[in-house]
Amino acid sequence: MSERDRFAVMMERSAALKRRIAVELADAVVAVVAACETSLRGGGKLMFCGNGGSAADSQHLATEMLIRLRGAVERDSWPALALTLDPAALTAGGNDYGYDRVFERQILGLGCRGDLLIAISTSGRSPNILRAIGAAREKGLIVAGFTGRTGGDMAALCDLCLHAPSDSTPLIQQIHITAGHIICGLVEERLFPRNIRPE
Repeated sequence: MSERDRFAVMMERSAALKRRIAVELADAVVAVVAACETSLRGGGKLMFCGNGGSAADSQHLATEMLIRLRGAVERDSWPALALTLDPAALTAGGNDYGYDRVFERQILGLGCRGDLLIAISTSGRSPNILRAIGAAREKGLIVAGFTGRTGGDMAALCDLCLHAPSDSTPLIQQIHITAGHIICGLVEERLFPRNIRPE
């Protein structure tokens, strides 16, 4: 099979998965949108964490919330924070407490009741994500998980869980960022309905 054909196959696989989640994940996405709205209207903040590609997704989605997703929407900035952004905090936490606790320590110091943690792990088994969820529970945060088909250990620990129905890390990550963009767009529409202009 040529690379052009392989590209077409991979694109179709991604598209088929997105068509599937349009039905299977609709309720989970709407529930996360509602949790974001509740937190923001109540004066809370959105906190994100993940490792590797999921760390990049955390930063990407936090930025969409903090700044804005679409140029067609003029809105207030929302308090959103990716826990992957501060190298001093990450390296100090890793050095002093171990890598498993780098997000936990930040949540214990920065998290407040009414905040929402969006924890991203394709496997659902990352120890530092599981500890972050535990810290969020201790502090009274709501927890939304973005994970893969099985959800690993994290699924049972989250208030809400968005399962990408795949075991392929790249496909799971494609679903996470797509769903994240949609969630942000729907939150914008809920909080600023009069400021939405057609794009």
